[in-house]
Amino acid sequence: MRPITATYRLQLRGDAFTLDDARRLADYLDRLGVSHLYLSPILTATAGSTHGYDVIDPTTVSAEIGGRAALVALSAELAERDMGLIVDLVPNHVGVGRPRENRWWWDVLTNGRRSPFARFFDVDWREDNGADGRIALPVLADESDLGGLSFDHDRGTPMLALGDQRFPIAPGTEDGNPREVHDRQAYRLVGWRDGAVGYRRFFAINDLAALRQEDQRVFDTTHHQFASWVRDELVDGVRVDHPDGLSDPSRYLRTLREVIGTDRWLLAEKVLAAGEPLDPTLPIDGTTGYNALAEYGGVFVDPAGEATLTALADRAGAPGDAAWLRDNGIELRRRAARTELAPEVRRLVRAVLRDSPTFCNPDQLRDALVEVLVHMPVYRADYAPLAGTIPRMIGETLDRHPEWAAALTTLAGALTDAASEASTRFHQVCGALTAKAVEDCLFYRTSRLVSLLEVGGDPGRFGCSPAEFHLRAAERARLWPRTMTTLSTHDTKRGEDVRARIGVLSQVPELWARCVADWEMSTPSPDGTTGLFLWQNMFGVWPADGSVPTSALRGRLHQYAEKATREAGLRTAWTDVDQHFETALHTWLDRVADGPVGRSIGRIAQQLAPHGWSDALGQKLLQLCGPGVPDVYQGTELWEDSLVDPDNRRPVDYRPRRRLLQSMDTPGVETPPLDGSGAAKLHVTRTALRLRRERPDSFVGGHYRPMFGVGPAHAHLVGFARGPAGQASDVIVLATRHSVRLNETGWGSSSIALPNGSWFDRLTGELYAGAAPLTKMFERLPVALLVRLDRP
Repeated sequence: MRPITATYRLQLRGDAFTLDDARRLADYLDRLGVSHLYLSPILTATAGSTHGYDVIDPTTVSAEIGGRAALVALSAELAERDMGLIVDLVPNHVGVGRPRENRWWWDVLTNGRRSPFARFFDVDWREDNGADGRIALPVLADESDLGGLSFDHDRGTPMLALGDQRFPIAPGTEDGNPREVHDRQAYRLVGWRDGAVGYRRFFAINDLAALRQEDQRVFDTTHHQFASWVRDELVDGVRVDHPDGLSDPSRYLRTLREVIGTDRWLLAEKVLAAGEPLDPTLPIDGTTGYNALAEYGGVFVDPAGEATLTALADRAGAPGDAAWLRDNGIELRRRAARTELAPEVRRLVRAVLRDSPTFCNPDQLRDALVEVLVHMPVYRADYAPLAGTIPRMIGETLDRHPEWAAALTTLAGALTDAASEASTRFHQVCGALTAKAVEDCLFYRTSRLVSLLEVGGDPGRFGCSPAEFHLRAAERARLWPRTMTTLSTHDTKRGEDVRARIGVLSQVPELWARCVADWEMSTPSPDGTTGLFLWQNMFGVWPADGSVPTSALRGRLHQYAEKATREAGLRTAWTDVDQHFETALHTWLDRVADGPVGRSIGRIAQQLAPHGWSDALGQKLLQLCGPGVPDVYQGTELWEDSLVDPDNRRPVDYRPRRRLLQSMDTPGVETPPLDGSGAAKLHVTRTALRLRRERPDSFVGGHYRPMFGVGPAHAHLVGFARGPAGQASDVIVLATRHSVRLNETGWGSSSIALPNGSWFDRLTGELYAGAAPLTKMFERLPVALLVRLDRP
């Protein structure tokens, strides 16, 4: 298999970027320095899907993006360049939002339990499921909508029609009016507010129905196409989407490892809680890098700004410190258990009552069960290093609520058997509650420093000290040398450069607090919490030259603000839109952009832009050269201003990137300046990626050694040395941190003692040896990439 030194993530979509487009980009990515393309899901998804995670047919490559022939052609093009492919696999669920498009789901709706595909889906067929043993489909606004049912005969076979939705009619049940026919089907259309859902979902998304990968036949069928890619040597690795949703993630990953063999790369999209170790017994090479993302950004956050920014957020009503996050996270989990995920909780309660050798009051069991779930510190606790977590949570719940002793005993009795249905559903619901409550809601409700609010992050801690950073990096190099690291993904709430700029606010907390006070006095936001949250995000994407946002950027800000406030659920929500509030919100955004406040934001954005660029380059170089395999998200080799999806999945224009890269490869071209063009970031990215490809042993599997400066400004340096295991270091990576304060004092007499030998900075062309002055080292760029010339 081709060595994996670095990947480049591409978002495929039929209307914008296909497999053929990826093939035509291969020469650019080769020159950039990556070894592998990392593709978004390529199996057949819902028509018009812009992301591919709503797969409707796992047995075929999507024709919209080119089909299998285009995949083969792409793989061949890459092989000629000694490059390879990594694919994104979605085993947990399939798209069912348009039932006719998913033939398996359509057959189950038609034939019920008699369908050969009934075993594929995690359907609740029991008579006490709330729909008399039928599949409850939450598609109605309310019960009265059933009066609007009609017949559709346009395609020959009659179907039930409700607006633009279509549902099958089982053979022999066609007689009567639409309501009578509906009542004879294997499914029942119910109100989406009724809390009745007849199948396990991906979190609380009704359009995504979960699959039963624990059934070998289901696994074999859903992985047949993927297995052929392995057999035909089209792919070198796979990223597994959300394995925590499966009944037994460890077993699934072991089975998948058998399919791909021992050499191919296997990554799991595993969200690790603060302090949670990755299970070393899993047959994987690592995760997709959420934890690394938090460290690379966190080491540039200035802890000196914590008190001021916490006080500012506190005045807005959401301080966002560890205690506030814990308490509000628990309460939001409770709310999710009562609302969006109530069907899953009820199904779990019924499973506990069936599986436990003791019995208790069902209502009390539900309350006790929810209390245990909302205090769980991890997504799911059935991984080896987490043994003992559930007993501890049950014990602590009993301490708080001794009146629930019988209910907790019943719960423990059901969870004793790790293979019981109750145990399986407990872990599945646990992760879903955390995702819905924390990542999809809590992280939109506080704004102490929004750059810390990312999946896998710990925003209760204000950044990451160099000491912690180095220890975590060394641990990654030792235990998970082939794990993926990343700074931006299709799921990040803000792109890497946006986070870097917002992180600079930790260095100027008093200035930021004064600005917010002035802006709120001049153009008050709809409410304090929403305002402080959006002030930071607007600052993060405001044009670095201080100009007024373009109409395109303004439109994106409006879309982002609407999504963010609905996710927060404080003043408006997806399920209960407050038009009055949202109108006020959009009016406020326009007043900001068109008025003096917009000009003020532009001035501070322009003033702090160089410091944001400095941090952005720093985290980029640390990630590209740090332990693990770095992924470059599409387009992020230049400055980018993406916000949360779908904003971060916009098509990328590669024409300027091609031209700029080609110009850099022209002999005699000097180091690009740190400016708004992004040329410096492309220079850093291609230089680091090419070095990794040139010296792979110095990175994946190589050693990690922290480097420290001396002198009055030594704390502004973060760096490390890399080299082959058991040999001397031959690469040194250095970056500037907390540049605002440094800009006032300068590096002065600070220096760094380099190991013996001559060291060449690949970024600037300077040569160093011995004690190198940091003033000279960072004269042109705030980062340095030193390579030893006399490598043995």
